[in-house]
Amino acid sequence: MTPHEMLCHLADSFSAVLGERPVSSTDTWLSRTLVKWVALHTSLPWPRGVATRPEVDPKRGGTKPVEFDRDRQKVVELIRRFVSPDTRFGRHPGFGAMTRNEWLLWGYGHVDHHLRQFGL
Repeated sequence: MTPHEMLCHLADSFSAVLGERPVSSTDTWLSRTLVKWVALHTSLPWPRGVATRPEVDPKRGGTKPVEFDRDRQKVVELIRRFVSPDTRFGRHPGFGAMTRNEWLLWGYGHVDHHLRQFGL
């Protein structure tokens, strides 16, 4: 994934959890319990190479990069909406139902995971 593709992936992911982009589910009992707890409540870094849903993968069914500054601004706007106190969240495709605090931990962890890919 290139930095530009990462921006599109993040935008698609935030759009999906805000209910604006359909995304297929892969949740299982294990992903809703143990994997979610480890990902959200420990300091372990998220592993690299875990496949994402095709709807948020810019190399498959996700948004293709077009113009870097516009795509970056879209992510910024989505993150601002994501952290708004009145935001309502859907289900996570792998972790299932989550509390607001879990969603905020996921948002931070997801962005952090991808920024670390590029040494940021």
